[in-house]
Amino acid sequence: MSSSQNPTDLSYGSGGHTGYSGNSTTSAASALSPISILTPTSASTLYASPDSATQTFFGAKSEPDDGDASSGSSVTAAPSFAEPAKKKQKRNKPTLSCYECVERKTKASIKRQTECKYAHVANLLEETSRSATNGRRMTKPPKRKVTMSGVKPTIPNIADRGILTDRLVSRGSVALSTRLLSNVSLPRPTASNVFGVGSEHPFANYWTCEGGLPEVIGVLPEKLQADILLSQYYESVDPVYPIIDRQTFYLEYERFWSLREAEKTDAAFVGLLFTMMALGTQFVSTTNPKDRKQTSEFYASAGNQALRMSSYLNTASLRSVQAMVLVGYFLINDNHASDGWAFSGLLLRQAYAMGLHRDPNLVIPAASEFEKQQRRKLWQAVLVQDTFLTVLLSLPPNATHTDVKVDDFLDDSASFGDSNLTDMAYIRGSWMLANLVQETISSPRSLDVPICSTQRQKSKLVADFRAVYRSFPDVFRSWDQESIAQLACSNKRVVRQTLFLSSNYYHNLMLVHASESPDVPVNVRATLEAAHEAITSFFVLFTLFDCEARVWWVFHHRAFLEALCIGSVIREAGRDPATADQFLRDPLFARAKADITRMVQILKIMAEGDQGTEDARTRVAVLSEFL
Repeated sequence: MSSSQNPTDLSYGSGGHTGYSGNSTTSAASALSPISILTPTSASTLYASPDSATQTFFGAKSEPDDGDASSGSSVTAAPSFAEPAKKKQKRNKPTLSCYECVERKTKASIKRQTECKYAHVANLLEETSRSATNGRRMTKPPKRKVTMSGVKPTIPNIADRGILTDRLVSRGSVALSTRLLSNVSLPRPTASNVFGVGSEHPFANYWTCEGGLPEVIGVLPEKLQADILLSQYYESVDPVYPIIDRQTFYLEYERFWSLREAEKTDAAFVGLLFTMMALGTQFVSTTNPKDRKQTSEFYASAGNQALRMSSYLNTASLRSVQAMVLVGYFLINDNHASDGWAFSGLLLRQAYAMGLHRDPNLVIPAASEFEKQQRRKLWQAVLVQDTFLTVLLSLPPNATHTDVKVDDFLDDSASFGDSNLTDMAYIRGSWMLANLVQETISSPRSLDVPICSTQRQKSKLVADFRAVYRSFPDVFRSWDQESIAQLACSNKRVVRQTLFLSSNYYHNLMLVHASESPDVPVNVRATLEAAHEAITSFFVLFTLFDCEARVWWVFHHRAFLEALCIGSVIREAGRDPATADQFLRDPLFARAKADITRMVQILKIMAEGDQGTEDARTRVAVLSEFL
């Protein structure tokens, strides 16, 4: 067993890994650089301009050095009986201009004529700043204004105004009530149901107190059946969430089956195996929906019991954290979003305790490159799950404190199992998008504050999103419905990755364009364009993989929210006399209405038959109001 599989005892009172070397040399740049994690108060020392990509502006302008005029002459000119004047104390502040700039008395407002050697330090300061002016973290929303009639102000994002009812009220953000609670067909609970999704405990109890791990292993299916379910997992789930290296896993899997019953003691691996089979069962299309649901939930319960036998809450390993990531996705697909959100909290705590948020080169420098790569990949999986779940639920992001760099995620496929270059590019693309989204979208929306407070900030944020999109390989960007249908005949893995990445990107870009504030209006046309691209990804997924589109809750719920946003834009545009005529003639609005019609048709299909759900029927009723 590799060192990556050894469980880590999470004794939080101990020192753990420090990741620092006592004989490291301190450079000038590191002396001037702040720590990588800033507090909300420390961010106030810098002001990052929206166009700071080319020039950095500082809130405190450097004062020119007085040279010899401030010392010596005033002292010697004083009378002998006078008390000596105190020497003027210079500010303990590092200069952020090069020697030539200081000698020339170059002002901060004057464009530099020469290259400054401190430019990289200034750029680092600007990059690590968490100023609210560039959309970074905020922990305190602005004061709310209430009108004379006691009416609350308008929701700061048109995407969240699709529907407001009084059936259920969220204690979180307004967007949470609008986009999730009000659109789930559940009776009002006596106790607080966090999101209105999932009203039962997700893991049925089939286990005895004395059974232990052998009782769980005893319910494993025959190896042939397990092989089929794992094959389905790697066909449908692994392309979207490439967490577990296939070659390494199958080596351990075959070894597990070769052991005698008394030697099968790795509870974390058993938990991971059952969770993978549970997810694979969700995507099997040869059984009826009722049996498929019962079987998958039984495997998930067995996986949870095996994790309990491994004491996963106080002892963690890469295998146990991998299993927890997959449990979260299983719960969400199984219509248990409340449980999935709660379980993701446990996952984040364990990932932090294991040090997955730290650069492996610092905390485990002696480990193999493969193990370092697996830790980076697992942290990316934790980060992506947390970030995009908080977008859907309008809750604060949690996977925010890390020094793991995307650029360190290597693409040397010859050194890392069966990974391929497309998988590496997909992981990096999702990672970069999550880094941008968690601070610029998730944080402000969780507090019901505008994503952008100025037009300049909005323009820069859109430019940042486009820069991330340009970093995607051509295979993820240059596609249409015809070309991707042809690609599905030869490479379904890339098709799934393309659709998921495109949906995520355009959904968040839609939220940026749909944001408004007193100084920033909604960009109606850009909102509809982004929403169309996002919802088209779901239409293509449903056309090519209709069974999978039914299972992936995050995908079809995201598409529902995009249809809500389109409906809200159309409704408000129709109410405005200035845009009413445009609304009737503009082909963009006609296409937007066609998108809602198409979404309603798909939801009706999902609501019918044995696989029909009450949620789909409720969503049909909600969207039909816009037609």
